[in-house]
Amino acid sequence: MYLPETVGAGCAFIDYDNDGWMDIYLVNSGKCDFFDPQPPMRNALYKNNRDGTFTDVTEKAHVSGGGYGMGAAVGDYDGDGWPDLLVTQYNGVILYHNNGDGTFSDVTVKAGLPTEGWASSAGWFDYDNDGRLDLFICRFVDFSKSKNKFCGNSKTGDRYYCVPRVYDPTPSWLFHNNGDGTFTDVSRESGIAKSLGKAWGVVACDINNDGRTDLFVANDTVANFLFVNRGNGKFEEIGLQANVGYSAEGRPRSGMGVDSSDYDQDGWMDLFVTNVDQEMYSLYHNNRDETFDDMAVPYGIGRVTRLMSGWGVKFFDYDNDGTPDLFLANGHPDDKIEAHSNEVKYREPLLLFRGTGHGFENLNASSGPLFTKLYAARGMAVGDFNNDGALDVLISINDGPPLLLKNQVGQLNHWVGLKLAAKRANPDAIGTQITWQAGDFKRSYFKTGGGSYLASHDPRVVLGIGRRSKIDWVEVKWPLPSGRSERFTNLPVDQYTGIVEGEGEPVGKT
Repeated sequence: MYLPETVGAGCAFIDYDNDGWMDIYLVNSGKCDFFDPQPPMRNALYKNNRDGTFTDVTEKAHVSGGGYGMGAAVGDYDGDGWPDLLVTQYNGVILYHNNGDGTFSDVTVKAGLPTEGWASSAGWFDYDNDGRLDLFICRFVDFSKSKNKFCGNSKTGDRYYCVPRVYDPTPSWLFHNNGDGTFTDVSRESGIAKSLGKAWGVVACDINNDGRTDLFVANDTVANFLFVNRGNGKFEEIGLQANVGYSAEGRPRSGMGVDSSDYDQDGWMDLFVTNVDQEMYSLYHNNRDETFDDMAVPYGIGRVTRLMSGWGVKFFDYDNDGTPDLFLANGHPDDKIEAHSNEVKYREPLLLFRGTGHGFENLNASSGPLFTKLYAARGMAVGDFNNDGALDVLISINDGPPLLLKNQVGQLNHWVGLKLAAKRANPDAIGTQITWQAGDFKRSYFKTGGGSYLASHDPRVVLGIGRRSKIDWVEVKWPLPSGRSERFTNLPVDQYTGIVEGEGEPVGKT
């Protein structure tokens, strides 16, 4: 057994043809130094037929991949209005430029991005507020076939999953967007490279409300990183002092998926990270002073997840009541775990927690038969594939077919959908703050970059308003270098509307 085989693959929602309907990209495991499948395996791009079905257009679009795939990150890095696609691999990355005609071009080498090294999750965000999307790429351990170690029963020769602590850590990558189709590796001068990790997941958010985007990175068997953006291209790693690096007992855990949301609507971004069995997952509440408190135990999340291993994770409002909920994709990394554990299973249930505004309620018992089944789930993306305003879920399964979960709850409430188009701010509007009010009901939302595990999400924003049939206003505060705030009072309910930075009025139904 080789380490990359156990960690599964990722998935993405991407509207590659800009027709207003989310298409699907699935990452697969192709040729590398320890694997040469015959016939060859490839990634897959599925075009949304707008009727609940999809058509495989991979070959036509030229996005079949070329190595042992990990995850995907979607972003319009050149600002031409077409979403581009980054594929991370056990052997480097592939950057596919969207040509705007249904095809992509591999521009990895031209762009100056790495074609070697184990890349896991990635996230697009604008760290220097110059209006262009930069790129953070998580790197896992220093591994190759020649460095493979034996983990298992030495008497019988049976191999088990290797806990990553037996492999050396590596620095992650930060690439600055030069604005001409190329990127510069600024990992060293930014301070990112000083921290050696075993990184799986990353989410870009603003933890201290200073207008600069920070990074929370999940590490496996070493401390998690919280890279705070101090400006002038510099990051400070404060995971230890922020109380998000280690467990309450001071031990590193097996961080995999991460996300961020203001779950209690106090105006400050909170954090979440999944771990493996015996460690519990963590819900970090923001104390507003660059420190956090883990609320997983008092909210019941710790108890539910103690014997579970989590990968994909996302805060989103599944029922459109305006309050963030929490979805988790789980499965143990070791497919032989049941041979040497009585409590822990390889396949595990999905988890859905409903946000109450001050905590979370476990809904597994009431959410249907889907939540009674067991999966070896890995990457997980969120998006509205049928445009009904109810956010759906796409899950990659290790050594199995993917799951596409249709949300049948969100459409019972009212919502306002926004497709943001920035002009001075970064094209994907990462870092935008949105506030909305309907009667006595007021909520806010921060548009993050990355999040979950090996996945990329629907870039549109869905604002839930519950049973209210009218929204009074929506205020959009664009990120720097714009910083402009715009208020809209005539937005239609239960449909998507395009909002263009600086134009003051919505551009109509999308």
